[in-house]
Amino acid sequence: MKVKPGSPRGNSVVAYVFAVFWSAITIMPLLTTLLSSFKSNPEIFSNMLTLPQKWLFRNYYDALFGANILRSIINSMILGLGTSLVVIIVSMLASYVFSRKNHFFVKPLYLLFLTGLMLPVHTAIIPLSKIAAGLKLIDSYLYLIPVYAAFQLPQAIFLATAYINSISRELDEAATIDGCNMFSILYHIFVPISAPIISTIAVLSFVYGYSELIFSIILLTDKNKFPVSRALMFFTGERVTRMGPVFAAIIIAVIPMITLYIIFHEKVQKGMVAGAVKG
Repeated sequence: MKVKPGSPRGNSVVAYVFAVFWSAITIMPLLTTLLSSFKSNPEIFSNMLTLPQKWLFRNYYDALFGANILRSIINSMILGLGTSLVVIIVSMLASYVFSRKNHFFVKPLYLLFLTGLMLPVHTAIIPLSKIAAGLKLIDSYLYLIPVYAAFQLPQAIFLATAYINSISRELDEAATIDGCNMFSILYHIFVPISAPIISTIAVLSFVYGYSELIFSIILLTDKNKFPVSRALMFFTGERVTRMGPVFAAIIIAVIPMITLYIIFHEKVQKGMVAGAVKG
């Protein structure tokens, strides 16, 4: 029985083939990284896709104790969670105003935030490093987390505003009649309804704060405060990089992010679709 192109069954076959192809592309880098984490440099450079001739479990020992990867993961978790918390609070407050208020400054301020989507990170390196040095905030997470949050806010506000715009204003009116003020409406009505977009913002912000490298190089000098991205540089020498421990450290470091995505992936997908379509 032939499958006609354009028919429902034909479309299902095409979608299935594409899904299998995309899954292979997605899984291949992770599989390659896992195999390489048990190899020596010569094996990695000769063929990354074959099984190790000798399984070097010491690569994981070096990653754990040489680069102190567990301490770095904790540091990255602090940065990621702190960034997510700041971005969620600020973006929800700002998005509610941008969506529901009609003051003369609301639209220009919203457009000003959106211009942040076009601002390259590298343009802010010099001024932010000078500010940190002037205020003696080098090696301070209290400075680094707001910096991370600032670069995530434009995207978060764009998504949250589009999502809140899709919520009926009748809910606001009913809550106002019941005596709720703006903060009560936001906390008791919009936060529960906006769980998908909040999850999306939280995951995107966490991943950025967890894995960011450029600002951590400039603003952190204390080895005990290095995040994962800095810890991976431990195995890079003047003439050679020990790739086995690097791949082992990567495998250990991605476990929190994979776990986070597995827990929240459904809400993230709903949030992205809602923010794109309803807005």
